Amino acid sequence: MRKPGIKDFKYFVGIRSLAEIATKEDRICVLNITGNESRAVTPVSHAYSGGNVVFGTSPGRRGQVVETPAGNIPVYNNVREGMEAGHKFNVGVVYLPPSAVRDGVAELIRINPDVEKVIILTEKVAVHDAREIRALGQQRGVDIFGANCLGVADSWNHVRIGGALGGDKPEETLRKGTVAIYSNSGNFTTTIANYLSIGGWGTTTLISSGKDIYINYAVPEFAFAMANDERTKAAVLYSEPGGYYEQDVTFGKPVVACVVGRWKANLTRAVGHAGAIAGSGDDARAKEKWFMDKFGVSDLFTPENPVCSKKGAVVTNISHIPLALTAVMKLNGVERDFPPEGNLELKPWFGDDQGLKLPPELNIPVVKAMSPYDEQIAELFKNVGAIFPRQSMKDCSGSSVMDPKTQVTKVNNISILDTAKQPLESNLCMALVRELNDANDNALFNLAVAAHVNLHGDAALAAAEAARDAGNAPNTAISAAVALLGPKRADGARNAAETLAVLFAQSGLLTGDDEQAKIAPATATSEQLATLLGSAPDAKAEAMLKAFDKRGAKSAFVKYLRSLKGHPTADAVLAALTTTVAWEPLIRKRISKLTVRNLPWYAKLFGLVIGASTEAKHHAAGSFCGVDNQEILDSWTVTQLAYISLLGERPTEASLFPLQVMLGLIISNGVGTISAQGCKGAVSADGPESPERVQINKGMIGFMTHTGFAHGGNGYEGIQFLIESFKGTSLTDASVANHGLDLKAMATEFALAFNKEKKTNKALGVPVRSIPGVNHPVFKGHPVNHDPREVYIADLFAERGEKNVFHDYYRTLVQALYDNGVTANVFCVNIDAIIAAMLLKLLWLRYRKGEFSESSMEMAAFTAFLFGRMAGCAGEIDDHINRGRNMDTRTPASQCSYVS
Repeated sequence: MRKPGIKDFKYFVGIRSLAEIATKEDRICVLNITGNESRAVTPVSHAYSGGNVVFGTSPGRRGQVVETPAGNIPVYNNVREGMEAGHKFNVGVVYLPPSAVRDGVAELIRINPDVEKVIILTEKVAVHDAREIRALGQQRGVDIFGANCLGVADSWNHVRIGGALGGDKPEETLRKGTVAIYSNSGNFTTTIANYLSIGGWGTTTLISSGKDIYINYAVPEFAFAMANDERTKAAVLYSEPGGYYEQDVTFGKPVVACVVGRWKANLTRAVGHAGAIAGSGDDARAKEKWFMDKFGVSDLFTPENPVCSKKGAVVTNISHIPLALTAVMKLNGVERDFPPEGNLELKPWFGDDQGLKLPPELNIPVVKAMSPYDEQIAELFKNVGAIFPRQSMKDCSGSSVMDPKTQVTKVNNISILDTAKQPLESNLCMALVRELNDANDNALFNLAVAAHVNLHGDAALAAAEAARDAGNAPNTAISAAVALLGPKRADGARNAAETLAVLFAQSGLLTGDDEQAKIAPATATSEQLATLLGSAPDAKAEAMLKAFDKRGAKSAFVKYLRSLKGHPTADAVLAALTTTVAWEPLIRKRISKLTVRNLPWYAKLFGLVIGASTEAKHHAAGSFCGVDNQEILDSWTVTQLAYISLLGERPTEASLFPLQVMLGLIISNGVGTISAQGCKGAVSADGPESPERVQINKGMIGFMTHTGFAHGGNGYEGIQFLIESFKGTSLTDASVANHGLDLKAMATEFALAFNKEKKTNKALGVPVRSIPGVNHPVFKGHPVNHDPREVYIADLFAERGEKNVFHDYYRTLVQALYDNGVTANVFCVNIDAIIAAMLLKLLWLRYRKGEFSESSMEMAAFTAFLFGRMAGCAGEIDDHINRGRNMDTRTPASQCSYVS
């Protein structure tokens, strides 16, 4: 039988005052009390409310209990069992899954005629079921809250029913006062209560209404109950778009309405709450107008424009609620419930502008944190550098990412189309310190690498030479040398870098090149000095310091070294150079201390790779490739060193630029490449969770041994292909436009011959040979395909007015293959073809004269790929050391298959 309701409503409403919503006398039954959410929330509510939950249900768990600070709550299979055990309740709380909510409400109402209130926390209840739940409540005279709400609470009665209003410590948030809260958002109900307490306002009753299509306890019911609650002097209403519940309500007491969701005006489906979607005339702007009309105000309330009346104010930012409420209540002659406890201005405890010059409105000052957090933060700031969370890094990278649509890769958020404009030395550093070099950084790093290219008398050079003599490709030959640059040969420089980082960590030095900074490095211990100074002058260190001055470089660390009483070692000078480059990214927490410690090892490896790529005869006691050692230290760049080791001649500005562009374009092609997988696998196998065990040289070997004639060496085959294609021509200069060759005829002739060969081989079951530099990548559904890197190079050199007949031939060839029915679409000219075309252009005249052999050109193409890719792979190695887990690149057995 339906209970009598309040006559002021055309439908059943049983609650006359907000004081009746959550009372000390309420006794509660919780459906699905052992569910994940209830298991965390119900014990807190039970304890806060003085033990108001009499029992809960969970099918199949009769006899169990839910432990709480206020005593155990018994669990039964269903409501009937609990009542038969003698428990009485008047409030039901529903935590059931969406499909079970309707039947759960029906069970509560049908089994227990004394039920007065039902609170439904479940979200995503079907509209059909919600409609029936509404009908059940109306039929039996039961007030229903929800669905998709966080329940109700009463700060005066110290009672919370349902969800987590007030959080894990409701007594801190639900403070006794004079303001009621009605909110479509559960979490914001708590947030608003917190904000009010900061502003000096406590609360009476808090209602999380939910925001499904049907709101069972809506604004009209709330306004009526508020008017009858002597405790409540004002209310805060948080409203989202959708529904007309607020349109015709009359408030008898002051209200601050916060209307949100203007951005949802044009949505065609709900985002967030199911009912928070505007129909016709009920979007956020419409609701703002409803409330402004009710309150007699013409604009929104903001701190800069505090428009309000005695009836209320409208805000669109919850942080403005306390200020608006105070202003409204002041007009009504009502003071705050208690003194304010602060304000809601942003008070960041941490800040990092990343070196950017921000406008004043964005440059928010950092404030001192409250105790004890201030002490913890102070300790935290004593640590310099980033600390990266560890995770499985299989097929993951914090260094590189490829756009799957354009297939253009970014390294440390810098596109390879931009790295092509940078010299190799800058890209090598960028991969490790996550920022491009400035001129001073380049000078320092050029010196660091230049000091290690001449391998005269080094066993590593003998290893590379022996590997070459055995017929190995460049990657394998260089790997033999890299194997000999193990941890013991790098520890001197790494220890020196670590010492410098420790001494300067709290010195106040912000940039490594600031020699005039007023800083106070820590006093070095004898053990620390031993990592920086030797017992006798070091000739290599002295040569490096002389070159440092010659280059006009600046370094606070080199200055410090020179201030010490003793003889700096070459390892210490190297560490000073690399630490200068890395210092600013370290201080801004872009890189870790581990990266700074390992940077000298990388510099040595880069020098070794370049040096070992050329034959032993080019390494003399006093020179490298015919250039005096001191001249190399004084002025040569890493890009120039790469050029002379590849091509055996001094570069000109004109000849150096194409190599720089090419190397910049190939530094990375994403973490999925075979070369990247190789270096990451090497790190993973050593175990990055113990980073000292990781052999960085082995990671570099992993990268190089995971290149080959198909990956990286395709440029090697591309040169063979181009030489074969042009050997019968009269071409002498590949850079002129009037070369006199009919490229279309040459391409057509090849396409026809290739098509014939293809058909013959297919008929015989013989594999069809591939054309180097053509095919990969092809974009699905594109009739004409372009590798963005190739397009970039073509456009760049066209702007410079430079021609390359070999590149033009490749472009003509892919069209001819399509025109003659060899391919179904126009294939890409890929980066391997570009390597081949650019190198062959540089060497064509020397090749024609017999000064540069075909085999040397082929080796140069492969080696050029290694030079460029070692930058990106060094970044992957360092990233995996900092982030990875031991053996994280393994493939699960479930993903492996056997082929018979």
